[in-house]
Amino acid sequence: MKAVIPAAGLGTRFLPATKNSPKEMLPLVDKPAIQYVVEEAVASGITDILIITGRGKRAIEDHFDRNIELEHLLEKNGDTKNLEAMRRVADMADIHYVRQKETKGLGHAVLCARKHIGDEPFAVLLGDDVVFSEVPCTKQLLDRYRRRRESIIAVERVPPERIESYGVVATGKELEKDLHEVTRLVEKPRRDEAPSDLGILGRYVLTPEVFDALEATPPGRKGEIQLTDALQILLQKQGICSFAFEGKRYDLGDKLEWLKTNVEVALMRPEFRAPLLEFLREVSK
Repeated sequence: MKAVIPAAGLGTRFLPATKNSPKEMLPLVDKPAIQYVVEEAVASGITDILIITGRGKRAIEDHFDRNIELEHLLEKNGDTKNLEAMRRVADMADIHYVRQKETKGLGHAVLCARKHIGDEPFAVLLGDDVVFSEVPCTKQLLDRYRRRRESIIAVERVPPERIESYGVVATGKELEKDLHEVTRLVEKPRRDEAPSDLGILGRYVLTPEVFDALEATPPGRKGEIQLTDALQILLQKQGICSFAFEGKRYDLGDKLEWLKTNVEVALMRPEFRAPLLEFLREVSK
């Protein structure tokens, strides 16, 4: 199976940091956010990855490419640890790139992958969401797709004050533990109109019929084609499932959440945990 990682957004919520640098390259401790997403896909058994980029996103391509000059310097200095890390980044997957020439929304970005994907099911991983779990989140979806052969969307419960920032699903009967049939999907509903508190996070396994649904999806707010709207069209023709994944999702959608995530990720690292906790206690006095 192939994976698609849309990374063409303008990153306006992180300005001025993203004026000339992709938001997907913002670091979580010592790795850019998009590397965590690619590593999840690879850990799920996917090695053919298409990243949808746009203008000003060249740094993403450079990050997953070889840097021979840097490698020679590290080798000369005997820095085998960083040398192996650099080569591992470049060699962990076959990564391809397609440009979304206009920012017409997530649905349009996924549609840009049609020629590369062909008539096959595929995974979609959004760079705004980093998930830490014992079993990679995408693998959890793939395992259930192989049993159901229907599109599967990862969901989690969202607090009422944030519901308007998500695609939201209504669900029907439980098909297996934490897996439900989807009966309705709504993109960013008002709080009092949301069909549930189940928000769609950035992990999907989709059947190729979604491309026809995307072609038939009219632009919504801001003239953008939304993936959630296309899935509502697809739902009229085939079943879709929602899955409450196991693990913790970190939302990198705004500056504060990114800062919080950096702290939590650093605390997961043994070399940082004790000194960072001491520092946090000191500054919070």
